[in-house]
Amino acid sequence: MTVMVLYALTALLYGSLAVIAWRGRDICALPHAGAALRGMHLGRAVLGATLILHGVLLHMTIFLPDAMVFGFAFALSAMLWLSTGIYWLESFFFPLGGLGRLVLPGAAIAVLLPFLCGGKRVLPYAAEPLFKLHFVIANVAYGLFALVALHAVLMLCVERRLHAPRAARRENILSDWLGSLPPLLTLEKLLFRLIAAGFVWLTLTVLSGMVFSERMLNQVFRFDPKTAFAFLSWLMFGALLLGRKLYGWRGRAALRWVLAAFIVLLLTYTSSRFVFETLF
Repeated sequence: MTVMVLYALTALLYGSLAVIAWRGRDICALPHAGAALRGMHLGRAVLGATLILHGVLLHMTIFLPDAMVFGFAFALSAMLWLSTGIYWLESFFFPLGGLGRLVLPGAAIAVLLPFLCGGKRVLPYAAEPLFKLHFVIANVAYGLFALVALHAVLMLCVERRLHAPRAARRENILSDWLGSLPPLLTLEKLLFRLIAAGFVWLTLTVLSGMVFSERMLNQVFRFDPKTAFAFLSWLMFGALLLGRKLYGWRGRAALRWVLAAFIVLLLTYTSSRFVFETLF
């Protein structure tokens, strides 16, 4: 009963905030953006409380006393929880404007997916603290880079709209929403901050995976496609950050590099999920 109440309450709060965002009110506006200070604090507080509820719900439904339940529905819910949390944190420093219209409805839907679709008990050693640590770190990394990929696609759309002749622009809901997003330079700063954070978590994923593999499986490396794709994606994102630092990489070339590195990382993710959901 407690879990069902958490599902309903969390989805209701996300949905209410999404409606407010689509009605043109930025619940996480910066004070200098013209928002009423009292309303801004209330919106931040409600979203923060909703994120806590969502996090508690994920922990209760994934980590059972003697096992772990997981699947694509749980992965999507965790990814949207992380994305919304990043939106909430970054809104303290950037005027993120219309991004709430994208994040909040997605979170309202994703939080219900585990209840609707369920998952599968996986791995006999899932209750091990070391495995839990590696699992959480890995999914934070994957979630961050999924958000990075979505952000890159969004930036490509914004850039295409900016460079299109005014006469060729079609006025519709999508065009209006793209026009309400923060400036491209703000989006770019946020993108590379997300990449840097994701790279740190991906590095921790590789290291914790090595420790877990050595302790539980008696080998530091397991030379399989998942390991190869993980290291390749780590190298690609590291090269992107280095190129940004040394040579000022930016624009479409950098965004395409981001998407290519994410595809490689996705191969790592899908291969591990295939093992979880098919072999166990």
